[in-house]
Amino acid sequence: MSRTLTSRKRPPIAKRLVVAGAQFAVVANDIPANLERCVHFLRRASKEAGAKLVVFPESITTGYNPAMAAEDFYEWLPPTQDMLLPIQRVCKELKIHCVLPTYERGSRRGVVYNSAFMIDSRGKCLGVYRKTHLFPTERLENDGWATPGRHYPVFKTEIGTIGIHICYDGDFPEVSRILGVKGATILCRPTALMRSFEIWEGTTKMRAYENHVYHIGVNAVGTDAAQTAYFGHSMIVSPIAETLALARAVDDLIYAELDPDPIRRISYGSDAPMLFEHLADRNVKSYTRELTTAAMSPFTPTVQK
Repeated sequence: MSRTLTSRKRPPIAKRLVVAGAQFAVVANDIPANLERCVHFLRRASKEAGAKLVVFPESITTGYNPAMAAEDFYEWLPPTQDMLLPIQRVCKELKIHCVLPTYERGSRRGVVYNSAFMIDSRGKCLGVYRKTHLFPTERLENDGWATPGRHYPVFKTEIGTIGIHICYDGDFPEVSRILGVKGATILCRPTALMRSFEIWEGTTKMRAYENHVYHIGVNAVGTDAAQTAYFGHSMIVSPIAETLALARAVDDLIYAELDPDPIRRISYGSDAPMLFEHLADRNVKSYTRELTTAAMSPFTPTVQK
């Protein structure tokens, strides 16, 4: 083995850290109204739970499907700073961190990113993650509206190192593994998931367990401009795949206090010691080029592009 069982590779989270997920039905394509609701939930999370981090669902400022072509959507979107400013102000006031997902205009006309911004407790925007694995319906080649990102940043904050991936990204273990290797202790997964609860729960729990990180998955609820319905059930999952909080299928706020030393026991409710650690135990010398080789499933979906 390449390490001792007591070694530490990542900075710990804050000693007492409450994190929250806030899901609410958007007013489709009404950015001011949705930002006002975000501020409301930030205040609730701070007052009711003492939360130091709040995560919102994917594309919370508009809803997932804007029902607009990419060119039209690009022209319609306001400058990114106009959307961030009210959230930055309340984060500074409440001394709270926020992951704010919103569509973002790129530097070239017609380029729109499905993004999530990391805002810290000083109201500073630490950076942005742009969704790298677009769902088929949002891809430009399928008459969608989004352009994929290419980078996997992590954000060092006073409460821990935070990584972000968005919705369909969570189906790909490579994304969360990169973020885990880069030092993330908390993963945030803003989502507008339209598949089954079992897929939502399974992927959210496994991304936490295989990297031994906390995972805050926040799913959309209600409908968007295309009248697509979402089922909520946001969840906070521990590094040993325990569900710490689970939302309903309505507007809801969930929160949980995170244990700063969460993998001493093999399972919750057990006194059996944890003798393994997935990141350290990787047999990286055995990994080959196949991991980055293009491939296809032997089974064919309905539409393949």
